[in-house]
Amino acid sequence: MDIFDPHIHMTSRTTDDYAAMAAAGVRAVVEPAFWLGQPRTHVGTFEDYFDSLLGWEPYRAAQFGIQHHCALALNPKEANDERLAGVLDVLPRYLVKDRVVAVGEVGYDAMTPAEDKAFAVQLEYALTYDLPVLVHTPHRDKVAGTRRTLDVIRESGMAPGRVLIDHLNEPTLPLVADSGCWMGMSVYPDTKMSVDRAVASLTRYGTERLLVNSAADWGHSDPLTPRRTGEAMLGSGFREEDVRRVLWENPVSFYGQSGRLELERPRRDGAAGPGDNTIKRGGE
Repeated sequence: MDIFDPHIHMTSRTTDDYAAMAAAGVRAVVEPAFWLGQPRTHVGTFEDYFDSLLGWEPYRAAQFGIQHHCALALNPKEANDERLAGVLDVLPRYLVKDRVVAVGEVGYDAMTPAEDKAFAVQLEYALTYDLPVLVHTPHRDKVAGTRRTLDVIRESGMAPGRVLIDHLNEPTLPLVADSGCWMGMSVYPDTKMSVDRAVASLTRYGTERLLVNSAADWGHSDPLTPRRTGEAMLGSGFREEDVRRVLWENPVSFYGQSGRLELERPRRDGAAGPGDNTIKRGGE
């Protein structure tokens, strides 16, 4: 089972996690920029963080045969700190770098005017630099936040097929299903979506434009939930090709739109053959 986790925060995970992920079939990840828990107060801390996502984490991942890419942004929560407004000024010089496959996480936390501004500016950056967008839906007022997110995306001119709206659940999935945007489900041990609920949602909405991720971070989370979801799909009657579509082909198709996705094409036995290193473009 080849797995591409399209949303995981490896900055907060250990090398033991990388080893367990590799053993479980994880071959590639995208790490979006996010709130680190301790509030940052200087633009320079973001520059160091972005540099780490472009250098240190790919190095760590490669030691376990995992291809690491990232999405960069000023996250919604910290967009409310006026001291960090300058992050939007330095972000463009990072968005042109290799292995940056999207702008993200953007979107809403508390749906404030500052978040509106940061969201709009970063959607414009995505258009300027021809990158897809990873959108965070808020933990509070999730339905209202998702509706507002869809309105902002329509107003921005972003093609829906270049937008992944994440952390969806049963009340918000139907709002996004007919929008043309990609849909992300974060599978957690206790919160967000459970494995069983994710499989039920896949049964209802199908495998097209739907991605499963662990969104593993500092909190109680599990980087192996994509594997557990794939196993549960097989146990619920899904075919192996359905599982591969959700856990591998859909992330490749979405992030491949960046033209910067660098993957070793896995053989069917799970290993990567010599000379199989390729750059995926446009989801090909």
